[in-house]
Amino acid sequence: MNPRDPRRVIPSVNSLLERSDVASLTKAHPRSIVVDAVRNAVDEARRDPGAISDDEWQPRIERHLHKLELKSLRPVINATGVILHTNLGRAPLSDAAVQAITEIAHGYTNLEYDLESGSRGSRYVHCVDLLKELTGAEDAIVVNNCAAALVLALSALARGKEVIVSRGELVEIGGSFRVPDIMARSGAQLLEVGTTNRTHLDDYVRAISQRTGAIAKIHRSNFSQTGFVADVDVRSLAPIAAEHGLPIVHDLGSGLMIDLSAYGLTGEPTANSALEAGATLVLMSGDKLLGGPQAGIVLGARTAITRMRQDPFARAMRIDKLTIAALAATLELYRDAEKAVREIPTLTMIAASATQIRERCEHIADELSRRGISVSVIESIASVGAGAFPTLGIPSFALTFDGEPMLIQSRLRSADTPVIGRINEGVFGLDLRSVPQRFDEQLTEVIARTVG
Repeated sequence: MNPRDPRRVIPSVNSLLERSDVASLTKAHPRSIVVDAVRNAVDEARRDPGAISDDEWQPRIERHLHKLELKSLRPVINATGVILHTNLGRAPLSDAAVQAITEIAHGYTNLEYDLESGSRGSRYVHCVDLLKELTGAEDAIVVNNCAAALVLALSALARGKEVIVSRGELVEIGGSFRVPDIMARSGAQLLEVGTTNRTHLDDYVRAISQRTGAIAKIHRSNFSQTGFVADVDVRSLAPIAAEHGLPIVHDLGSGLMIDLSAYGLTGEPTANSALEAGATLVLMSGDKLLGGPQAGIVLGARTAITRMRQDPFARAMRIDKLTIAALAATLELYRDAEKAVREIPTLTMIAASATQIRERCEHIADELSRRGISVSVIESIASVGAGAFPTLGIPSFALTFDGEPMLIQSRLRSADTPVIGRINEGVFGLDLRSVPQRFDEQLTEVIARTVG
């Protein structure tokens, strides 16, 4: 090393810890964390050929200390325009769901205790009546996510047997998880019929044999097929399945409970319509269009649901008391459709008019302009996300800023409350369609501190 290299005079970790300004940090922070912060500051200095003055060490160490104490799971503001962003946690919960979690988390519950008989109960009963009431299903069970629901359903109904599925439905979902791999874990054997783009009723009929345990329908929620295509819906399959005594397992995915056509969103089946079409079981997610916590909801025939409850996999896939509380509170809102749209954030963001989004953008832009930050309001196209309505864009508006897009994006992502936006055609924007209105003031403050 060059004798004039400033890194030769970098103090040791121990000598820094003995300094009064650094030692004082241990009064407010665990010593082990302070030591790690000092080590990180020293390592950073060794990688940086620039000289460090004596009074720079304490601020550097504090900066590393702040990083070390940041929680791994943190709240962020989703301004991507993707309402159900899987990487950002999908559906934000309603006030009712958050309150229900808080009430249940503080103490003990009757999770698996029957208050009437004073004996052991089942955690699977708590949301069943609500689901039956809202969908008309004979019975229901809730597990930890929709993939688990699919594995459990096929394990209970078709383990060791063949499950007929169209090749056009063997999709890959987020995180490189493939539906055929998930289905195979159930112990059932997949029997593919038809082709990628065209499957006919006769393909199913010819595939049915004594080895058949079930017919599976996988809703293609994250893409659509157009052109020379053909498909067979559940309503057409139901008579054939009934004739051979076979269950139809319909993985609906999205968890849509009410018709959203009034807001320009069509083509996604509701839970009610999927059941009415003749499916034995309908599977859906709790944290997508339903707007609740992560969960796998199964609706359908009582005999099939009973077999699922009795399957050994059920215990491995069960949900906890906090999920049950949040899901029940969310479902209760659906007793009044207008209230659901008003109070479930996912539905509120979907239902908001483009004019409302523009007015919010303009209000924030005016406030930022008063603080000397140059900001523009532009038209944008938002989306539902999480595979729902994959081809439909929702008219929206976004805030854009002068400056290097990548730099602005990085600064906002590094804020104490990170703000996640998107770069589109070389322009960084914050689309307010995916930001619940309650966060507008906080978003304004983060932008003012970070971009300004």
